[in-house]
Amino acid sequence: MKKLLYCMIALLCAACMPQKPAKAESAEIAMLVGTYTDGGSKGIYTFRFNQETGVSTALNSFELPNPSYLAVSEDGQFVYAVSEMDGKQAAVNALSFDKTTGELRLLNSEPTLSAGPCYISTNGKEVLTANYSGGTMAVFPLRSNGSVEPVDTLFEGMANNADPERQNSPHMHCAVFSPDGKYIFATDFSSDRILRFVLHPKDIVPHPSAEATEVAPGSGPRHLTFSPNGQYAYLINELSGKVIAYSYNDGCLKQIQTITADTLAARGSADIHLSPDGKYLYASNRLKGDGIAIYAVNEENGMLAKVGYQLTGIHPRNFNITPNGKYLLVACRDSHVIQVYRRDETTGLLENINKDIAISKPVCIQFVR
Repeated sequence: MKKLLYCMIALLCAACMPQKPAKAESAEIAMLVGTYTDGGSKGIYTFRFNQETGVSTALNSFELPNPSYLAVSEDGQFVYAVSEMDGKQAAVNALSFDKTTGELRLLNSEPTLSAGPCYISTNGKEVLTANYSGGTMAVFPLRSNGSVEPVDTLFEGMANNADPERQNSPHMHCAVFSPDGKYIFATDFSSDRILRFVLHPKDIVPHPSAEATEVAPGSGPRHLTFSPNGQYAYLINELSGKVIAYSYNDGCLKQIQTITADTLAARGSADIHLSPDGKYLYASNRLKGDGIAIYAVNEENGMLAKVGYQLTGIHPRNFNITPNGKYLLVACRDSHVIQVYRRDETTGLLENINKDIAISKPVCIQFVR
């Protein structure tokens, strides 16, 4: 009985003692910017970004040809970058990364065996590239030291000529891992399909083409993103300028809505992202009325309702949202600037705080906690 009483007293004392507060997310995070290098840029630039004030501090740079898309390992120690080139210069590059100094060091490079790699993603075991000009998706196994092995598998896209000018040859534009870790989804731009691949422990096997998710002819599916809860997916179509919302369950994409992002029919819709809390979706448009369409997300059914449009600099090819959701940064390629917008987390609307980052042809922004 005394032993039980002592245990109860000990538990009460422990409950009364002051608890250490949960570790707050640091205001200072690392930021990487990929560029096109035909206008004087070196390649990848690194910054320290304060996600409370919106102020950036330049750290370092690394020379690399056309690193137009970047992916970061979950622990932030490795960065994977495409070299969006033709012929033998088309490559995937593995780099180590120091989050404090912003220093990048090349581990190795491997050819993509397909021209124009424009998108890259990783799950920590493989790296995927979508090769736009070559019309393929390439799979690279990763070594334990973060470097990439040579291409393991190359999947070819198709062309349906629904748009004779833009879809007359195969183009792949995006390849991402599903939130449940079971599948890969790739946007087959020129055949108006989302391809699904089954991810196995040792290899990746393409699912039968009958299981591909068809998109309306002439849409030009470009980028695909999943909701934070993994229940929905959203596709931006470059040519039609429409966003398609899907419910997602164990590899199955079921269309639930189509809504227009590009009201000017400019045929240049580009990027798509959700806020970290999943309450707002943003989609960028280029060529006319350059800017970002803003949608509220119905948390019960994933449906979208347009709430605003933010004009930006010229050619917002890519944008990203800080992990704490307070800022949205836009890479305006042809204005040679990254614009910093404060997000109203209640309305989803954006406000330019005029803390631009001048840089030649920025085309990709990634944050590293």
